Amino acid sequence: MATKNFKRVYVWELPVRIFHWLNALAITVLIVTGFIISNPPAIMSKLEASQQFWFGYVRKIHFIAAYIMVAVMILRIYWAFVGNKFANWRTFFPFNKKGMKNIWHVLKYDIFLQNEQAHKIESFSIGHNSVATFSYLVMFVLALLMMATGFAMYAPTASWFFPKMFAWVTPLFNDNEILIRKVHHIIMWMFILFMAVHIYLVLFHDWLEGRGETSAMISGQKFVSSERVQEETKQ
Repeated sequence: MATKNFKRVYVWELPVRIFHWLNALAITVLIVTGFIISNPPAIMSKLEASQQFWFGYVRKIHFIAAYIMVAVMILRIYWAFVGNKFANWRTFFPFNKKGMKNIWHVLKYDIFLQNEQAHKIESFSIGHNSVATFSYLVMFVLALLMMATGFAMYAPTASWFFPKMFAWVTPLFNDNEILIRKVHHIIMWMFILFMAVHIYLVLFHDWLEGRGETSAMISGQKFVSSERVQEETKQ
């Protein structure tokens, strides 16, 4: 087997890494507190109801995590215009010829593990591959819908102006709050599925390719073959 020369490439800038981990933390907290809110446990206590506020704290934590997620989304959109080419908004629309070719490559060889007859150095993505960027675009749309339905349910009791901005969502569902809750809950399960697949593929590619896929979101750097770096500079 031929020995390859790898170079350390700075891919993920510090703001991107901060956004990634803050978003991961916020989503995890939202999922845990969301399960409690949807099916609160019966806690027996001798205290008066007015002296127990644990469920109120759960809701408060849920809302704080939601605000963090919204803030991260806004900052990430901003960074999509000022960050490096790996964070640029154009990478999340892989619908050109090159992007579709990379989607086919990832599906065929990386996910379904078919043998690649001819090794093509340009098929390996330095940043996100096209399947990943497309999935992030889908999750971004779902996040907007999650945010809209969540704040729509919060709007009637909110005192701040931001949740009240989503009061218009409820009439779209014929004022059916149960339906809004179901949509909100289904999207949560989509996030759980995405997180499971995302973690699996990151660890799998780290093992398969040995390019520092996992540690890159901490250090910001990946190990990329010199050939691939040279190919990137030609484009």
